[in-house]
Amino acid sequence: MNQFKAGIWSDHPLLRQLLGMCSTLAVTTSLMNALFMSFGVFFVLVSSTIIVSLIKNIVPQEVRIAVYAVVIATFVTIIDIFFKANFPDASRALGPYVPLIIVNCIILGRCEAFASKNSPIASFVDALAMSIGYAWVLIILGSIRELLGSGAIAGLTIFGKGYDPLVVALLPAGAFIFLGFMVAAMNMIEDKK
Repeated sequence: MNQFKAGIWSDHPLLRQLLGMCSTLAVTTSLMNALFMSFGVFFVLVSSTIIVSLIKNIVPQEVRIAVYAVVIATFVTIIDIFFKANFPDASRALGPYVPLIIVNCIILGRCEAFASKNSPIASFVDALAMSIGYAWVLIILGSIRELLGSGAIAGLTIFGKGYDPLVVALLPAGAFIFLGFMVAAMNMIEDKK
């Protein structure tokens, strides 16, 4: 239970460890992009950590990172093909960031730091928690940026026709600003504990 809580809050991959920032800042221009990226990271992280946990005793230490990268790349390829075949618009919107899940520090870091030292069940719980932690930040960030940048969320107009969009919300600078506010809020909450 502590491991699950750590992934969602106290050891959060984005807000505490500041890992996976590139894709987070790039794809959170909309709620739908955030949801698709969250699902992709969930699939790759859970699948990879389970496999790494299962093969940890047969992989020589000298090649473990290379083997982990091949395992991760396999699952990234599967999710990339799945998105292209079933959700071509989302695949185009995410662009190169789905294939770049291969080098996402969250995934390789969890394979090396946790899955390579723990059982498949513990690795599954850790990956699930880290995925949920990653997802809730992407969903909030994507919703805020889309709402302020276009006045709508997932195609539903929230602010009427007279809304003057805050264009910076959809730019990389907006992503940094809003993520910075989220990191600051988490630090304030943690400081009060």
